[in-house]
Amino acid sequence: MTLWNGSFPFYPGANACFPFDTTWAVIVSVFLSLLATFIIILPGIRGRGRLFWFLRVVTGLFVGAVVLTIQFTRDWETGWVTANTSYKSFSRALVNADIGLHIGLAGVNITLVGNPVNQVNETIDYNEHFAWSFDADYDHSYGEGLGKGLPSPILYVAEKFTTQSPCNMHRQYRISGHYASLTLWMAFCTWLVSILLFSMPILLYGGYMLLLTATLMLFSLLFFFTARNTPKCPIQFGPASLKTDYGGSFWLTLATGLLCLLLGLAVIILNSRHPEKLKLVFNLDERKGEEEAWDKSYLPAEPGSSTQDVLMVPLGELCEVTATQL
Repeated sequence: MTLWNGSFPFYPGANACFPFDTTWAVIVSVFLSLLATFIIILPGIRGRGRLFWFLRVVTGLFVGAVVLTIQFTRDWETGWVTANTSYKSFSRALVNADIGLHIGLAGVNITLVGNPVNQVNETIDYNEHFAWSFDADYDHSYGEGLGKGLPSPILYVAEKFTTQSPCNMHRQYRISGHYASLTLWMAFCTWLVSILLFSMPILLYGGYMLLLTATLMLFSLLFFFTARNTPKCPIQFGPASLKTDYGGSFWLTLATGLLCLLLGLAVIILNSRHPEKLKLVFNLDERKGEEEAWDKSYLPAEPGSSTQDVLMVPLGELCEVTATQL
């Protein structure tokens, strides 16, 4: 086989990099727009309840954004290794590169970045995604990667997750990811219900729904934990081994779940022991005081010691009626 322009003829000239996924960026933009809207109307909130109202808005939007965004992130489990490895099949050329594995709920991302980036007359900078969601075929994506002539390190790592691999990692991560994604969608629904209950306001049941949201988020971590801690095949590049650990999405989900757990317990405890403080946090005391002041301003005056009182009459009778106290 002969070289043409410094590369083998069946390899494409340009790297087949995976395009940027804007799903999480759209979600974050929507929630930031909502936050900006609430900040604009913040000066309209009167009294000391303004701070509590702002904290409730920020916390609620943060929890909703996290629960929805982590569905589409790809760093639940990550790992990197630097190794000297072969670059392409039918070639003895070795390259020094950083190889990364990023596992999400719907698939894996495999990255290959050269040290330096320009080696063997090519730019080594790849980021390939292989999906295993319900509407995706992982083996088909892997076959397309073979047809495109992806570098050998990417194909070697991707092969570990195929259905035909004896490692059986595809079944472990795919099933765990599906159940974790399902519980997170349920957590998003319970978060919406809790927001509605707090705004009605039905504080006690809102606290219960926050506890349910926290429980579902922690269960999603448990599903992913089972796949992470099952025995799997080693990924070796000579003497170097690619090992993975929990990524940012895992720890963010854990922190948000614990936050919902603490907030739900706080609402339930305050509702049973100090309901007046809970009402103060949700601005219920000031609202009640304003309503009472509004109602008292339209009540007739109580009878006094004077001999003449002014009585309220319909608007159609524009006259003043006097009465003498007996």
